[in-house]
Amino acid sequence: MELQAKVLTVSDGVVAGTREDRSGQALEEVLSQAGFRVIERQVTADGIESVVNALVALAENFQGLVVTTGGTGFGPRDLTPEGTKLVLDREAPGIAEAARLVSPLGRLSRAVAGTRGAALIVNTPGSPEGAKETISAVLDIVPHALELLAGTSPGHESVKRVD
Repeated sequence: MELQAKVLTVSDGVVAGTREDRSGQALEEVLSQAGFRVIERQVTADGIESVVNALVALAENFQGLVVTTGGTGFGPRDLTPEGTKLVLDREAPGIAEAARLVSPLGRLSRAVAGTRGAALIVNTPGSPEGAKETISAVLDIVPHALELLAGTSPGHESVKRVD
């Protein structure tokens, strides 16, 4: 199974052109080094509706990992988790909890993770270091999670998805 990923940067500043997308680039580098082929990168503005629209489009007919960066803190426009929750079929709280444990600042994260169809969606912080740390903390289980979603994990063939 080829490991594929998509990266969504959630940032008003990047959309406006006043900030460089360093966290999206950092995620692409980490994912590539871990054996994922990053097939798409997008940028969207902060806000629930923009996150919902972007995630629905990214997850549609996609079997792989969708990683967001940005919008997981306490700022008034940090609404990535709220938008993500609206598109998830099922939450995967263990993934978000494991990602939070890598840094003391992780306790301030409101990030969530879960599935939509055969896609696994994981929120990460907007800082390049925070994004790299948190996704690195869970990458070891992502291939198995994707196999389970696809119904191709040895011993789990009977649970193949029927869409």
